[in-house]
Amino acid sequence: MEEKKFTNSVGAPVENDQASISTGIPGPTLMQDVHLIEKLAHFDHERIPERVVHAKGTGAFGYFEVTHDVSKYTDAAFLNGIGKKTEVFVRFSTVGGERGSADAARDPRGFAVKFYTEEGNYDLTGNNTPIFFIRDAIKFPDFIHTQKRLPNSNLKSDDMMWDFWSLTPESLHQVFFLFTDRGTPKNYRHMHGFGSHTFMWYKRDGSYYWVKYHWRCDQGIENLTAQEAMELSGRDPDHATRDLFESIQKGDYPSWRLEVQIMTPEQAKEYRFDPFDVTKVWYHKDFPLMSVGKMVLNKNPENFFAEVEQAAFSPANFVPGIGPSPDKLLQGRLFSYTDTQRHRLGVNFNQIPVNSPKGVKVANYQRDGAMAVNDNGGSDPNYYPNTKGGPDYSKDAFGPPAIDVNGTIARHKPELTDIDFEQPGELLRRVLSEQDKEHLVSNIVGSLKNARQNVQYRQCALFYKAESELAKRVNEKLSLDFDKIVELSKMSQEDRVENTK
Repeated sequence: MEEKKFTNSVGAPVENDQASISTGIPGPTLMQDVHLIEKLAHFDHERIPERVVHAKGTGAFGYFEVTHDVSKYTDAAFLNGIGKKTEVFVRFSTVGGERGSADAARDPRGFAVKFYTEEGNYDLTGNNTPIFFIRDAIKFPDFIHTQKRLPNSNLKSDDMMWDFWSLTPESLHQVFFLFTDRGTPKNYRHMHGFGSHTFMWYKRDGSYYWVKYHWRCDQGIENLTAQEAMELSGRDPDHATRDLFESIQKGDYPSWRLEVQIMTPEQAKEYRFDPFDVTKVWYHKDFPLMSVGKMVLNKNPENFFAEVEQAAFSPANFVPGIGPSPDKLLQGRLFSYTDTQRHRLGVNFNQIPVNSPKGVKVANYQRDGAMAVNDNGGSDPNYYPNTKGGPDYSKDAFGPPAIDVNGTIARHKPELTDIDFEQPGELLRRVLSEQDKEHLVSNIVGSLKNARQNVQYRQCALFYKAESELAKRVNEKLSLDFDKIVELSKMSQEDRVENTK
């Protein structure tokens, strides 16, 4: 077979496509990584006109109410003052499927919340899982491609998914989560939500904390078995969309409690693993959940296209008191989400009513562009600085505190260590019931059996590194050579790949 050289879009060789350029581990990522930017930008513009990911979804309006004092940690106005209410819009979705796909598909569920605060819109764009498959944004287009369709047959492929996962060991934690019954929630009302990434909460005095968000479902967690999901996909592919709309319509308003984990900068430096790695959770015994508030959804959209399909979320939409972390996947998303909205809805997408701030009037020097539907700044100057009365800096404005960065600019690729297999194993040993494990094995085998045998061996070796008993149970169904699985598990990832080509 002729060897194909990896190049960028203008033919220059690519020396590394698995690590973005950053100042070190965990980062942050640098904008000078033109290969990363080109890869994400091309990915964002691949589909017309539906969303590249999260295409199938629904949404509703409601409010968020503060129930506990968190003023010690953040000066974000909408989070300060017990009893304070902020209007929200929430969009739920599946991730990999197209707009016509079934709500019951085995897939993570998007859980995106837009807070219409008095300091601008704040978007918390998460999933129903506390972790994700990858930890570097440069891998995101490749991962999503494996969830879509083959370039030749236009069919979905289990082999394509498992090939990628088996070559990306950091995915194992999320893979286990996906193939439990939590990978097929009963509907959008009966699932938790998570910010997944680590974020920063900060105050005017320059103090700051690292935070993880947890939306805890008041309705209780309910899931579908693989058989129930398959039957429901055929009987009512829009069941979750229907359930949310009809529940709100009859006054049965779903609600979630917002709880957070807080970590100090000093604790982050000493923690036993990278606290900004989105493939891992912070253990609750180390950082207990703290209550913040409650969200209630009590109003359906009047027009689905105007208020749901045109809703645009971005994790880059922050308000004073909240900011990003060095999480490499988050850093890439800060660019990618806004870029894809410009492609999907146009450069003035924030003028669409569902996206417009409600608690503050927008005032800046951005003008023109397709679908400028407000007054376009009128006769005010379109440049800054000026002496013609244009908007100026607010004396009360404040931004994130300065953080020391001392690193080496390179494509830093974290070494795969046993810590990457610890949490997937703990999920099996400490969280899942015996029935959960039976369903996990059955769901994995139902999909992995469709992959090539070399992929099966490589993936089962990763299973073995996390939990040997699970690997045995999967192997019993696939009838592989278990001794070979054990042997592969002891190899480095590079040698394991070489021995399973």
